[in-house]
Amino acid sequence: MGFVHVYTGNGKGKTTAAFGLAFRAAGRDKRVCIIQFMKPDKGYGEQVSARKMGIELHAFGNNKFVNRNHPSEEDYKNAQSAMDMAREKIKSGEYDVIILDEINVALDFKLINLQDVLEIIDGLPDRTELVLTGRYAHDEIINRADLVTEMCEVKHYFKQGVVAREGIEY
Repeated sequence: MGFVHVYTGNGKGKTTAAFGLAFRAAGRDKRVCIIQFMKPDKGYGEQVSARKMGIELHAFGNNKFVNRNHPSEEDYKNAQSAMDMAREKIKSGEYDVIILDEINVALDFKLINLQDVLEIIDGLPDRTELVLTGRYAHDEIINRADLVTEMCEVKHYFKQGVVAREGIEY
């Protein structure tokens, strides 16, 4: 039986938790597909590691942050391409775990619409685990999920001027 997981909140670790699940599943010979919204394929550490483990990974993003108030046409196209691929991979029934990384943010930024995400959830094959990550998870998504984890920032070294570090943040 498949379940829907949501990893959300303002704390660090949502993508890391999802990749941890992907690595665990791959270690048990499960088929895993990760689709990243709003993230470029820049050889981030988790992208490199996933591919080394034979995990299928697709990143849809630009080399710049999406402007929440003024997304570019390319931002919309990338998000739609990620949604199209998510539908295709879920419909195939070939995967044990599918991770839609940062889909909650893409939805909050209005790059995709809620009804499309709910249709993906509703069309999930029984044996597939679906993981939705990102801040700002919509209440409807939380209500339909089987597991919701909210990452809560208590303290963060970025606030003391520490910059993102290779192998730790990317």
